Amino acid sequence: MKKMKRMIALALTLIMVSGLLTGCGSKEKDYITLTIYSQLANYSGEMQGWFAQILKDRFGVKVNLIPDGDGVFDTRMEAGDLGDIVVWGSDDKDYMQAVAAGLLYDWEEDNLVQEYGPYIWENMQDALNKNKIVSAQKDKDGNVIGEANTIYGFGHNVASSSESHEAFFYTWDIRWDLYQQLGHPEVNDLDDLMDVLIAMKEICPTADNGKPTYAMSLWPDWDGNYVMYVKAMATAYYGYDEFGFGHYNVRTGEYYDALSPDSPYLEMLAWFNELYRNGLLDPDSMTQTYDNMIEKVQNGQVLFSIFNYAGSLAYNKEIHYGKNEEGEEINKIMESLVPTEACPIVGGLSTLGSNRVWSIGAKTQYPELCMEIINWLCTPEGRLTMDYGPKGLCWDYDENGKTYFTEFGKTCFEDRKTLMPNEWGGATFNEGAFQVNNTTWTSADINPESGERYDQQYWASNLVPEGRCEAERDWRAYTGYNTLEEYMDSCNYVVDVPTTFSLPEREPQLESTWVQVATCLKDYSWRAIYAETEEEFQAIVNEMRGRAKSYGYDACTQWSIEQAAIRNALQEPLR
Repeated sequence: MKKMKRMIALALTLIMVSGLLTGCGSKEKDYITLTIYSQLANYSGEMQGWFAQILKDRFGVKVNLIPDGDGVFDTRMEAGDLGDIVVWGSDDKDYMQAVAAGLLYDWEEDNLVQEYGPYIWENMQDALNKNKIVSAQKDKDGNVIGEANTIYGFGHNVASSSESHEAFFYTWDIRWDLYQQLGHPEVNDLDDLMDVLIAMKEICPTADNGKPTYAMSLWPDWDGNYVMYVKAMATAYYGYDEFGFGHYNVRTGEYYDALSPDSPYLEMLAWFNELYRNGLLDPDSMTQTYDNMIEKVQNGQVLFSIFNYAGSLAYNKEIHYGKNEEGEEINKIMESLVPTEACPIVGGLSTLGSNRVWSIGAKTQYPELCMEIINWLCTPEGRLTMDYGPKGLCWDYDENGKTYFTEFGKTCFEDRKTLMPNEWGGATFNEGAFQVNNTTWTSADINPESGERYDQQYWASNLVPEGRCEAERDWRAYTGYNTLEEYMDSCNYVVDVPTTFSLPEREPQLESTWVQVATCLKDYSWRAIYAETEEEFQAIVNEMRGRAKSYGYDACTQWSIEQAAIRNALQEPLR
C-alpha cells in the first residue's frame, strides 16, 4: 500500500513537472511545495531568491523552510510529521527519538537511495554505513543491540578519503598590518596575546567608519551548554573538544568538567573578563546577533578572532587590501598568528561524515523527489552551488578544468549584499542563499571534476603569488610560508580522529537537570565576563558553581565522564 501511494504521488509529480516544463499555456507554473525542517536554519517561510529559483527550475519545487525553536521539535513529533526533508543539528537525542518513533524514511526501501540517489550510493557508502550504526538501538555502554541495518541518511562534511584533515578554522586571525607596526612582538601564550591586543587598540582606537575598535566581539546566538566563544577558546588553545559541560582531550580521552577549579573553561572565562576590564571586548557581545558581529568585523572594528570565518574570511576583501582611487595600496589585512604554546584542534577528514544528518520524513508523499534533491547537493555542481552561487553566473571551470569565480561571483563572495539578476530570483546573494545551513561534502575535500578543494581559498585562480598587499608579504616573510595551509600545518596542532561515536539520548530526569544546568552556566558565565573586578569575577564563579551543583551538575558530569570513556575506546585504536 505504501509503495502504491508513492507511485501515485510520483505520477502526480511527473505530471506537474511536465506541465512546468511545457508551460501548458498557463500564466503561472505549478510547483510542488516541500517542507524542510532544519534544526540548523535561521530562516522561516518560503525560500526566496537564487537558490529557490534553482530548485524551481531543476526540480519543480518550492521549499517551505521551518527552523528549530522552542517547542518546534516536540510539536512536530506529536503531529507525527517532521517534514519532507529533515536536517538535524546532531545525531543524538532528537534524532534518535525520531528514529524510535518511526518518523524517518528508510533510504533502502524499494531501493530509494540506489535509484534516486545514485551519486550518494556510489560515493558515500562509509557515511551510509555509519548512519546504520548511529541509528541502531544501543545499550548503556554504546554497544549495538541486534543488527544495524537501516539507513536513514548521512552526516555532514563527508570526505572521499580519511588520509588528511579538515581545513583549519581555529586560525587565530589578527590585523597583521597593526601587528607589523608594533614590530612583531612575540606571542607565546595568552598573556602575550593580551599585551599585543592592548597595544593594537592604542594605535587603532577607531575603524574607518569612525566607530570604536575592539580586540574581540562575541555573540550569544550559538551558546549551547555554556558560552560558545569561551569553550571554543579552550578548544583553539589546548586542542580539547567541547564535551558535555566540559572538554574532552582528544589525545588522551581525559574529561575536564567546566567547573573544576583549574578547568580550561574557567581559565578562558577569566581571560575574557580580563579582556573586558582592559576595554578590549565589544560591550554588545552579550546581546548582539551573529550578523551584528560579522558586520563589525567587515567594517574593521574587530582586531582579532580565533575563527577564520569571523576573522580573515570576513575582513580580507579588496576594499581593505586593494588600492584606493589614487592607486595606492590600502594595506589592511588579517593573517594567522598562532601562539607558540597553543595547540589548535582540527577535525580529521572522514569518509564517515559527521553528526548533522540529512534525512527524509517518513510521511512525505515525494520521497523520490526529496532523494533527488539531496543527491544533487552531493554532486560537485550542487556542492559548489551551495557555497558560491549558480554555475556560469558566479563560478565555472576554466579551459584546464580548474574552478574560478566570474567577476560577478567574486563580487557576491566579497559582498553578500550584492543584488542578484531578476532571472535568478532578485534579492541579495545572502537573502537567496541556501538557508538550510548544512553541508554534504566537507569543503576541504577534493572536487573530482577540478582536482582542487571545494574551498575557494585553495583554488589556483585565487592564489596571488606576489601577495595581496605589503602586509601580506610581510606575513609571508615573517612566518616563512606562502599560504595559510602551509603555516597551520607547521604549527603544533592535534587531529580529532573521527569515529562512529554519538551521544545517546539522556534519561528524562537527567535531561531536565541538564537544561537547568545549561541555563545556569550560560547566565552566570556572561555575568562573569562583565565583572568589574577580579573579586567580583570570582564571587560570580563561586555562585555559579554552587547553583549548578544544586541543580544536579554532578550527575551531568558523571554521565559525561561515562560517555567520554566510550568515545575514547573507539578513538584510541585510531590515534
